[in-house]
Amino acid sequence: MTAWRVTAPGPIDTAPVERVTVQIPHPGPGELLVAVHACGVCRTDLHVAEGDLPVHRRGVIPGHEVVGEVVGIGPDTADEFAVGDRVGVAWLRHTCGRCRYCVRGDENLCPDSRYTGWDADGGYAEFTTVPAAFAHHLPSGYSDAELAPLLCAGIIGYRALARAQVPAGGRLGIYGFGGSAHLTAQVALAKGIEVHVMTRGARARELALALGAASAQGAADRPPVPLDSAILFAPVGELVLPALEALDRGGTLSIAGIHLSDIPTLNYQRHLFQERQLRSVTSNTRADAREFLAFAGEHRIDVTTPRYPLGRAADALGDLAAGRVSGAAVLIV
Repeated sequence: MTAWRVTAPGPIDTAPVERVTVQIPHPGPGELLVAVHACGVCRTDLHVAEGDLPVHRRGVIPGHEVVGEVVGIGPDTADEFAVGDRVGVAWLRHTCGRCRYCVRGDENLCPDSRYTGWDADGGYAEFTTVPAAFAHHLPSGYSDAELAPLLCAGIIGYRALARAQVPAGGRLGIYGFGGSAHLTAQVALAKGIEVHVMTRGARARELALALGAASAQGAADRPPVPLDSAILFAPVGELVLPALEALDRGGTLSIAGIHLSDIPTLNYQRHLFQERQLRSVTSNTRADAREFLAFAGEHRIDVTTPRYPLGRAADALGDLAAGRVSGAAVLIV
């Protein structure tokens, strides 16, 4: 099969990913073999390719927003899925189920957690595998390309929104407006939240306004109103400061990314006093995924999906790195 491997992690212009021909994987015990139809291009894939995230599996096939069809079932697999089923493969791939974090419902914090496209080969390929216990049923009414970004960009944005603790009818600031942010904004709007967007790209600002944002301005600009909550999607630590300054008293800033550049020195009075909070987001739970996918089934989410054939995966990553992607790029297999 055709696939892309991260052969030499480094800046995207040094060609860290290579197109290769490899054997179709075999599903192990408890696993599904999935024929990939579409795979989202997530910023985390870029972090894996560029080495921002440490190497967990040499030569890994990235991609963790996979929509496909079950074409094989490994031994000792529960019968929740059958050959021919449409299935989603997301970032979270394994947790121990026994540690104190798993037992209390915080499996995203499991020290033994493993991830698709980082610890195990993912969806930049014609076929992939997934433990059936971590595969997802998908809502109807969406194309494969529309569903793919929901499986990470949508899920992690949903958790980031919960962590931001927006009060009912409150004002939410969104910093950065790429694949995850443009989905999260729609969830917030559907919940009656007023959304203000700060992002560097003119096309992204246009998209934000078209989706219903109350305002859109530059990445570090002050929003027109004090914010009850904010989410930082851009992996830029310098934006933590203006985002905290934009919060009203008691406001919360939620940082959605798995990677963030260094945060400059905070000034307690300007950035944290008056009970402002700074919260991180670490992966997600399967419960988050089920809740969000159910929400997407009940509330139509418009997914902006620039599409690339699988053979142009390196171009898609390059466009993402350069800020040329509006919405969530998707590889079509």
